[in-house]
Amino acid sequence: MLRTLEGRPPLVLIPDLLELRVIFNSGAAFSIGAGMTIIFTLVALGVVVAILRTARNLRSLPWAITLGLLLGGALGNLTDRLLRYPAGFGRPEPLEGHVVDFISVFPGHFAIFNVADSAIVCGGILAVFLAWRGYQIDGTREVAKNG
Repeated sequence: MLRTLEGRPPLVLIPDLLELRVIFNSGAAFSIGAGMTIIFTLVALGVVVAILRTARNLRSLPWAITLGLLLGGALGNLTDRLLRYPAGFGRPEPLEGHVVDFISVFPGHFAIFNVADSAIVCGGILAVFLAWRGYQIDGTREVAKNG
């Protein structure tokens, strides 16, 4: 995908709705914190470790899906940060690679993102929903008490 799209005009799939365009992002979502790649890399490493430690107590299918989405997304972006750099930029310093974003929805009006970002957002939304409904990682469910 990268070789097909890099250095070329955007590939329009649905006019004014969806196109594929490669950008290299050294920051976080919406390119916030560009230039703070090392911080985001260390945070991603911490998230991966936390999820792997939490997984030992996992007894809930919904939470397994949630943590799988978060872990997959974190590992996808972490892999880019560790190994990927834009052409013409030379090799990055350790932990300073760029994440490849390529999905553009409502071009010019919304951020460009990647599949890993989508997994993180979906996992985050699912985590909030499960916590709100009282589902626990160990498979139990807390029910709100009235009065």
